[in-house]
Amino acid sequence: MKILVQSLLIGALATTALNAPSAIAADSDKSEAKAKKPKKITDRRHPDYVRCRSEPVIGSLTKKKRICMTNAEWVEYTRNGSRDANQFVEDMQTGISGNN
Repeated sequence: MKILVQSLLIGALATTALNAPSAIAADSDKSEAKAKKPKKITDRRHPDYVRCRSEPVIGSLTKKKRICMTNAEWVEYTRNGSRDANQFVEDMQTGISGNN
């Protein structure tokens, strides 16, 4: 029985020793992936530069909501807001003249 336990223990240690180099290689692959990160964009006019701004929350005097988007997303956000506002004004003007 003692020999069986010893052989199982030796087998377990051998298996662990064989798997250790692959675990070390996996760790080195992760460190290489971290080293290949893209550079941070520092040009504020670049379309992928991320800008954040705080907007007040409606109904609260002090609470603010932080919104972060890329420059390209901010342009689209502004265009959509302007389009919706213009559409609302046009709808209100036709609604008033349609009642006469």
